Amino acid sequence: MTDPVPPAARRELERLARRWQQLPLDRALQCVPAVREVAQRFADTGPHPGELPDLGPAVLLDQLTVTAYDLAASGKADILEPELTRLRRDVG
Repeated sequence: MTDPVPPAARRELERLARRWQQLPLDRALQCVPAVREVAQRFADTGPHPGELPDLGPAVLLDQLTVTAYDLAASGKADILEPELTRLRRDVG
């Protein structure tokens, strides 16, 4: 199975995940709303709209990755890279 996430967006996801792992807890907690907002927007725009459960900051990047994958698989990959780039800059 091929990855529907374009390479540039995949790189942004990976960079964001690395940065997230390095953030001090207090900074990560400050960034949770922004990351959650993007993940929720991806979910709402993708094939399975609905409220994402709040599973905490430890799995938030996993939720973002899954919603990005679903969005790309539904043919809407063009919005991923700019959103992820903006988010990475905001986080970091």
